[in-house]
Amino acid sequence: MALSADLICGKIPGLTYKQRLLCAAKPDAMVAISNGAKLGLAECQEQFKYHRWNCTAIGSRNGFGHVVVVGSREAAYLYAVWSSGLTYAIAQACSQGAISSCGGPVAAGGNGWKWGGCSADVRSGASLAKRFADSRETEGDDRSLMNLHNNKAGRKIVKSMLKKECKCHGVSGSCSLKTCWEKLPAFRDIGDALMKQYREAKAVVAKESRSGNDSKPRKLLTLQLRRKPHNKPRLSELVFLNSSPNYCEANPSTGSLGVVGRRCNRTSTGADGCNLLCCGRGYNTHQFNHVSHQCNCKFHWCCEVKCQTCTIKSEEYTCK
Repeated sequence: MALSADLICGKIPGLTYKQRLLCAAKPDAMVAISNGAKLGLAECQEQFKYHRWNCTAIGSRNGFGHVVVVGSREAAYLYAVWSSGLTYAIAQACSQGAISSCGGPVAAGGNGWKWGGCSADVRSGASLAKRFADSRETEGDDRSLMNLHNNKAGRKIVKSMLKKECKCHGVSGSCSLKTCWEKLPAFRDIGDALMKQYREAKAVVAKESRSGNDSKPRKLLTLQLRRKPHNKPRLSELVFLNSSPNYCEANPSTGSLGVVGRRCNRTSTGADGCNLLCCGRGYNTHQFNHVSHQCNCKFHWCCEVKCQTCTIKSEEYTCK
């Protein structure tokens, strides 16, 4: 007996009430949504694997329910890359026909070429990603505004990095007509581009403003640049509310797990180096013996080959 969509969606950990409703309404989209959530989280972990904060988040392993306690630039990156992952995976699934009700009007081509092939359906990907990701942000406070802004920046960067590819048609390859389609870049390229935005992220504050007429004024909360009051951040920029916490120390109130036990590179002067990653506290050395394949083989007349079994010693370094 097949399980109903409501029952399946009710068993997925980390979903909010609105996300469960969306899951029940579009069960065929949940595979892509799950893949996109995992894709974004995996990219975050890869990009930050040699940083003091290595993309640790409080949430379920399926990529849903992620939480970074402090509204830092690290939180900005996580929300943006998670939103990008959703957009990317849904767009792929739509292009492959794996999700119903995808697609929209195809834009007109140019002089001597037309749209065709299986273009990445980023419009549908961004639309469904927005419905899913933004439905978490219901509080209407400054942190929700920050998360919504970074979610949108994540969707926008996928759209901006689409590549146009074309195939020529015509007599003897004259290319009198081209068929073109839009192709998604490698997701690593999106992760790299978001890392650049992470380093250039803008500090913001939430300001209250009024809208509507005099008889029924409404209070609205908007984000403004901290260093340039009354200026709003660009939609493509990542934004953060709070300074990054001290990731050297384990602190549940900030979501920091600390650096004790993290692997480091003893000879590196970069972010993965023991001196920098371990916050100057030193490191422990662990020695291992690995039994290798046969070595130092010699031929003895006649007719025998004798070998030794060599042992390779290796060291691993972890932060104190």
